[in-house]
Amino acid sequence: MATQSAAAKRQQDLQLQYTTYKNTLQQIAQKIGDVEQEAEEHKLVLETLEPLPGDRKCFRMINGVLVERTVRDVIPALRTNAEGLKKVLEDLVKQYKAKQDELEQWKVVSVNNYPIKGTSVAKREQISYV
Repeated sequence: MATQSAAAKRQQDLQLQYTTYKNTLQQIAQKIGDVEQEAEEHKLVLETLEPLPGDRKCFRMINGVLVERTVRDVIPALRTNAEGLKKVLEDLVKQYKAKQDELEQWKVVSVNNYPIKGTSVAKREQISYV
């Protein structure tokens, strides 16, 4: 009886860890999607502004305030922001891959002995050969 209770507790702990890994991966993927969308918006704005004359006025939102600037002033800031977004995106992708690798290693160690809901026997056998 105590063995069954310990096994059930272990099963719950493993299920919780698995769910935590999956949720973390989902959150990182969501962040990646948001940053990709913002980077695409920066790209579109740059493509729109670059052919325009430098002294033409344009408006830029800075901390919720709409500010009048010239194209000449805005383009360098947009490029800097776009490059920063690119670096953030690369870091998020690395973070996602690292967390995914960590999950796979955790599966090899934990799941083979205690099956978790959401992982099939075929998946567990595949993981055990990795």
